[in-house]
Amino acid sequence: MRPFSPDPSPSTPLRGATVRFYSSAHRRFRVRLAEVLCLRRSAEYEPGCASQGPGQGAEHKSSGRVPGVPGVRGQRHSSEQGSAVVEFTFLALLLMVPLVYFVITVGQIQGGSFAVVGAADQAAKVFVAQPDSATAQAAAEQAVALALSDFGHQPDRATMTTTCNPADCQAAGTAVTVTVSLSVPLPFVPFAEGLSATEVEASSTQLVGRYR
Repeated sequence: MRPFSPDPSPSTPLRGATVRFYSSAHRRFRVRLAEVLCLRRSAEYEPGCASQGPGQGAEHKSSGRVPGVPGVRGQRHSSEQGSAVVEFTFLALLLMVPLVYFVITVGQIQGGSFAVVGAADQAAKVFVAQPDSATAQAAAEQAVALALSDFGHQPDRATMTTTCNPADCQAAGTAVTVTVSLSVPLPFVPFAEGLSATEVEASSTQLVGRYR
């Protein structure tokens, strides 16, 4: 009987195939791990991800980078940021200019309202303090012009009317009512003479005293 001796010929290919199998599996694991790590990196370009073989395409596809050109993503971001600034500026001007003009117009109308109230009150007080009707009318008109000028309005855009009850405006106890109307112009429109935002009006009544 011959002593047992293992035949090296059949075992050698099996051992080599096993080594190659584990080596191939280990290589695939490393490649797959590199792909996962590259996909989870930050948005900044990292050269290490560009040399990972099969993971390069997936990383570039998911992040939108161009292979071998690290500055393309930064240029794209800067161009998009510049476009956003231009669009914001355009929309801000488009929306803010009418809003600011509206606020200025409302403020001018409010100022006109205050102006006619003060003008009517001063005109009525001046009117009842004068000794005769002609002097009273002239003094009242001058008071209206001064009051409107103090508020920045032109006196020629205003009208004044005076009514007395009873008809004798100089009699003691007579109620004198002065009404002032003002046409408020649109702001920043110097060429539109007859164009106005609105017309405001105010009245004031004073009694003629017994002793003047």
